[in-house]
Amino acid sequence: MPNIMSEHVLTQLTLILFLGIGSQWLAWRLKLPSILMLLVAGFIAGPVMGHQYVDPDALFGDLLMPLVSMSVGLILFEGGLTLKFRELDDVGPVVIKLITIGAAVTWGLSIVLARLCLGWDWALCALLGAILVVTGPTVIMPLLRYLQPNRQVSFALKWEGIMIDPVGALLALLVFETIHHGLGADGVQWSNFPVQVALGFLKTFFAGGVTGAIGAFWVYFFYKRHWVPEYLHSPFALMVAVLAFAGANHIYDEAGLLATTLMGLILANQKRVDMRHVLEFKENIRVVLISVLFIVLSARLNLSDFSALPVGGVLMFLMGLLFIVRPATVWLSCAGSSLKATERWFLSWMAPRGIVAAAVASVFSMRLVEEGMKGAELLIPVIFVVIVGTVL
Repeated sequence: MPNIMSEHVLTQLTLILFLGIGSQWLAWRLKLPSILMLLVAGFIAGPVMGHQYVDPDALFGDLLMPLVSMSVGLILFEGGLTLKFRELDDVGPVVIKLITIGAAVTWGLSIVLARLCLGWDWALCALLGAILVVTGPTVIMPLLRYLQPNRQVSFALKWEGIMIDPVGALLALLVFETIHHGLGADGVQWSNFPVQVALGFLKTFFAGGVTGAIGAFWVYFFYKRHWVPEYLHSPFALMVAVLAFAGANHIYDEAGLLATTLMGLILANQKRVDMRHVLEFKENIRVVLISVLFIVLSARLNLSDFSALPVGGVLMFLMGLLFIVRPATVWLSCAGSSLKATERWFLSWMAPRGIVAAAVASVFSMRLVEEGMKGAELLIPVIFVVIVGTVL
């Protein structure tokens, strides 16, 4: 029996990797967004086949969500390594507004839209809106390489896509905690939410900023002193990034995403240590992680959850995100900037969601379902519909 179980586990792991990399290759051959092929492959291998071949919950158990969170942290570390401060010369104010004012506008409008189109409880709408604050840097970057917009637009989208993910994840955590403390009482209490948001952001910036800076200095100092051989540079940076992620999360939940992002950002902008070979290694790791994560998360879905969705309401919600929420966010954030109208409309068109939204939704939806919140099981299928709709 143990041998049979071991073989079944090995088969599932092999199939997940095969489907992930195979979907990436097929998407390249067909010139399609890889995320679509990954979602289709995972959906077929999981719910369509009755979870006979890939059952992530049974395969990974309690390790699933920690592994997902850590993988997202490493993906954002790689993203941080691609950011250069000189790219902000022309679009710095726009980027800052997009990840502050824009995040607030996206959250607020998404809440109202979800309430009108889906008819959910306000608390669940607030969580959905918070998750949708994040964009998809892993989706945006390939699209930018394909479309090749001008430098200003390209830099603005790249910086927004990477820097807004920790903001959205933290906002989702704060909303979740407010809901969590309200369950079983007189309902969700929002009176202290502004204070919780302020304290949450302060704690996150402290925990993530300190651990990210320490991690970056650690790598920089060891590389500069030649205390790490060149063949260990990439594994060493990977180890420190994981330590920074875990350390920040230990201090405050979801601070790890900010820690790894800032660690990559600091290392990318120092001048004395060459990080190009580390970035190349991280790019390869990123492709594997994204492939595996999308297969695993889409394989967790249940067909019954999709059948319970109001089709018309979901489509209206998706259209509202594309044609109301995103344009309003961009135009408010770009007010007073030098960006032309055509550039602003291009920014308005580009708001795909990706692996971060899927991962955050999976974590919080599972917790709320376990605590018996009505409708929480519909959160993940709506997010996946939005992912597909915004990518297309």
